[in-house]
Amino acid sequence: MNTQALLNIALNGVDTLGYRLDQFGITGKVNRHNIAAFLMAEQKHLEGEWDSIQVRVNRRRAQVEKITHQIESRTEALVSPLLSRLNRFRASQ
Repeated sequence: MNTQALLNIALNGVDTLGYRLDQFGITGKVNRHNIAAFLMAEQKHLEGEWDSIQVRVNRRRAQVEKITHQIESRTEALVSPLLSRLNRFRASQ
């Protein structure tokens, strides 16, 4: 079966369920339109949550890169004078 056929079967089932519930006076809110609206709202909610997670991850990544760069620059500032003295010592011998 293709996806469209399965979707139509599911939507017909939802319509039938909504019709039966409405006959019993339980609710008139179970229909394909309300379910589609609910799913679209939840999709947008999940997209917003995903974007929020991505922003937090990118922020942390930027913080780690900044700290790494600071460590590398400080290490270079400490090591380069030592290497130059070592090279001068080697050259003198």
